[in-house]
Amino acid sequence: MRKSLAIYRREIAYYFQSPVAYAVITIFLLLAGYFFYNLLGYFNLASMQAMQNPVQSRSLSLTASVMQPLLGNLSSVLLLLLPLVTMRLFAEERRSGAAELLFTYPVSDASVILGKFGAAVTVYLVMLAMTLPYPALLAHFGDPEPGPIVSGYLGVFLMGVAFISMGAFFSSLGESQLVAAAATFGCGLLFLIVGWMTPFVSSTLAAVLEQLSMVHHLDGFARGVIDTNDLVFYLGLTVFFLFLCARVLDSARWRS
Repeated sequence: MRKSLAIYRREIAYYFQSPVAYAVITIFLLLAGYFFYNLLGYFNLASMQAMQNPVQSRSLSLTASVMQPLLGNLSSVLLLLLPLVTMRLFAEERRSGAAELLFTYPVSDASVILGKFGAAVTVYLVMLAMTLPYPALLAHFGDPEPGPIVSGYLGVFLMGVAFISMGAFFSSLGESQLVAAAATFGCGLLFLIVGWMTPFVSSTLAAVLEQLSMVHHLDGFARGVIDTNDLVFYLGLTVFFLFLCARVLDSARWRS
């Protein structure tokens, strides 16, 4: 555990002593603020129109109209930005030759992976935490439902952690950070859009594709439902890619 913490501290120091974390967090917050401002503006416009129709006004909800679309949009933004966080985890050390030196240290592959993975997740947590003023602002001026907001954040967090595990795996495959980022983006995008094929395939295959869709598993969290099936999907996907990363590092260690 001490070795994992040492690697974790080194990685955290790199992120916040270089422009990487600041650039990613800044872009993320700018996009999040843009989406929140527009969604809140549309909600205010719908509220003024609903003042003339009491039935329509009862169907308006800050949670459903603002926070749920916001978190859905952020999941797409994360697909673009998290590969920039993970692309250097192992690729940079392979390029510089530090990976061979690391393999000679008495540090297990699991310690290396957990330390680097934990640092990337910490950067991601900072990104998400900086959006918490949005639901706080809604709670101050309105009455949003807290349950779907909390579960929605949990779903987006788990989705981002799965993206990070993908990034760690692809970064361990080679020396190019750009290739690692592109592969992570492509793999994550596939898991996001795989459900689009369900209307065009057999019912059995459609059920399988639906279970592989990240969007499908995020919908329950957005509605305030924390389903064991959704938790197992995201955690299983994360463990699967970290396992693949461990196998790649183990193979590289033996070759070195």
